[in-house]
Amino acid sequence: MIQLDNLLFTWPGASEPTLGIKRWSVAKGETVFLQGESGGGKSSLLSVLAGVSGKYAGSVKILGQEWQELAPSKRDAFRAAHIGIIFQQFNLLPYLSALANVTLPLKFSAQKLTRMGRMDADQAAGQLLVSLGVDVNVHHKKAALLSVGQQQRVAAARALIGKPEIILADEPTSALDASSQSRFVELLLNQTQRDGCAVVFVSHDSRLAPLFSRRDSMQSIHQL
Repeated sequence: MIQLDNLLFTWPGASEPTLGIKRWSVAKGETVFLQGESGGGKSSLLSVLAGVSGKYAGSVKILGQEWQELAPSKRDAFRAAHIGIIFQQFNLLPYLSALANVTLPLKFSAQKLTRMGRMDADQAAGQLLVSLGVDVNVHHKKAALLSVGQQQRVAAARALIGKPEIILADEPTSALDASSQSRFVELLLNQTQRDGCAVVFVSHDSRLAPLFSRRDSMQSIHQL
């Protein structure tokens, strides 16, 4: 699902490389907890994996596709079809309802629509929200009116809609207390296991690590 070889990535204007990874991979269905301190390169790695930071030395293959072989427009289409991203700040559109936020990625990917088969977009979104613990009474509420925990679950459902093969999560539990963090991760992983997704979940909070099938650290994979 993910294969890195001899990756060397430097942010524009930086004097030193941000990432140097000899070899790192994630298999189908694998859930990886990636731990590291602030400034350790976690978010930079996710940007590279998502094809957002496009210039690097070495190889970054997602589902066998090398990111640098794709033109920017095709890279965006590939990302939309195959990757779901959960952001630390959620990045919901505040004026849209929970359901509308969840179905938004389907407007950018025909492949995700195809994977859903005959299921209606709102029906699929509603089922995801319920599976993640969002009561049906708030599905039509604007995102701005939802609690932090509800917004987080909406963001997760948006990443999961259309059954992408890979989920990338960037510190999505940082705004929650410990018990809410564990509950959210359990719900997220239950859903990704049903869909057969590979998950890369970055966090500095090691208490969540036992919930995942594999634990890596930026220190162990960073080989500059």
